[in-house]
Amino acid sequence: MAKARRSNDWGFPRWRGYGSSREATNVRLCDRHGCEEKGDCPAPKAPNSPDRWYFCQKHAAEYNSKWDYFEGLDKAEKEARAKSERQESAGYAEASHYGWTGSGDGSRSADEMRALDLLELEADADHAAVKKAYREKAKLVHPDVKPGDKEAAAEFQKLQVAYEVLKIAEVRREWKG
Repeated sequence: MAKARRSNDWGFPRWRGYGSSREATNVRLCDRHGCEEKGDCPAPKAPNSPDRWYFCQKHAAEYNSKWDYFEGLDKAEKEARAKSERQESAGYAEASHYGWTGSGDGSRSADEMRALDLLELEADADHAAVKKAYREKAKLVHPDVKPGDKEAAAEFQKLQVAYEVLKIAEVRREWKG
C-alpha cells in the first residue's frame, strides 16, 4: 500500500502560489456569438430581471452603450421611475461632501475650488484665466460703477477674496515647484 503524501497546500508559508492548484477551473466564455474571450462582465438581459448575459469587456461596453434603463416605459412611468431613483440616492448626494475627492485633479484645495466656482471657471484654469475672469466680474460690481449698492459691494468683496485665495495658491505653487 502506497503511503499518502502530504499536500504542499497546508500551513504557513504556502509552498505553492494561491492560483496554482492543479484542478481544472471552469471558465465562462463570452455570451456573444463567436467570441472566445472570458465572459466575466455580467449584464442584465432585461430591466429588473435576475437573468444575466456574461460578456467579455469589449462586448460588455458595446452592449452597455446601447442600454436604455427606461426602455419600454411611457413618459409618465419614466418620470416616476426617475423621481424614485433620485429619492433613493438623495442620501448619497447629500453626503458627497464627506468624500475624499471632489472635482478637479486633486491639486486644488476646497477654498480654491469654491473661488473657481465663484469666478465660474473650471478646476484646471490657469492664473491668466483667473485674472481675466476676476477683472471682468469686478468691473460689473465695482463700488465706483455702482455707488451705494450694498449687494454689489458685497459681491465685489467676495470676488476680491476669491481672487486673493487663487493668487496666493498660485504663488505657493510657483515657490514650491
